[in-house]
Amino acid sequence: GFLYAQNNTKRSIKERLMKLLPCSAAKTSSPAIQNSVEDELEMATVRHRPEALELLEAQSKFTKKELQILYRGFKNECPSGVVNEETFKEIYSQFFPQGDSTTYAHFLFNAFDTDHNGAVSFEDFIKGLSILLRGTVQEKLNWAFNLYDINKDGYITKEEMLDIMKAIYDMMGKCTYPVLKEDAPRQHVETFFQKMDKNKDGVVTIDEFIESCQKDENIMRSMQLFENVI
Repeated sequence: GFLYAQNNTKRSIKERLMKLLPCSAAKTSSPAIQNSVEDELEMATVRHRPEALELLEAQSKFTKKELQILYRGFKNECPSGVVNEETFKEIYSQFFPQGDSTTYAHFLFNAFDTDHNGAVSFEDFIKGLSILLRGTVQEKLNWAFNLYDINKDGYITKEEMLDIMKAIYDMMGKCTYPVLKEDAPRQHVETFFQKMDKNKDGVVTIDEFIESCQKDENIMRSMQLFENVI
């Protein structure tokens, strides 16, 4: 029940992630030569140089041309070559002014920050974006598991699932779900967790998570909620 239309999922992911890259469209106001000179100068000042585009192309589902456009936008918005958590939170507060997105933005940032160094590099950004936009169901479920596994110990506890669900509800705001009771997130989590925790050991493994999502259409749709709010 509490899900909204899924058909705009890909578009909403792209719109929100591209918000990080307001300058991602290639500029046409400057001559091509000047652009290439500017690019070289910017590359020289970027503290965090990305891996070779060929390597990123091999590791992602983007073409070299797409990566070049994305990188231009990324470095224009983030001259240092990285996005910090505060920037992530600012972006999400603009998307969801009707609610409090701080906690969800924190969890999402940690999912993108794969090496857990407190910053999302261009490589981190591209690898996450590639999965979310063009990944297989298996890859997306792996990514979702990582999001729900807050402390990154390889298991999802009921508390972790509840923290994520509460963060989503807080972000969507009261106006989005006016009829929901205060304990709605907990009720959803109780239902999902009971179905997922096959051996009843109090934690959900990645195998249990993926199997449950693939077998139960309702869980699959609910787990995809994160795609709509990225």
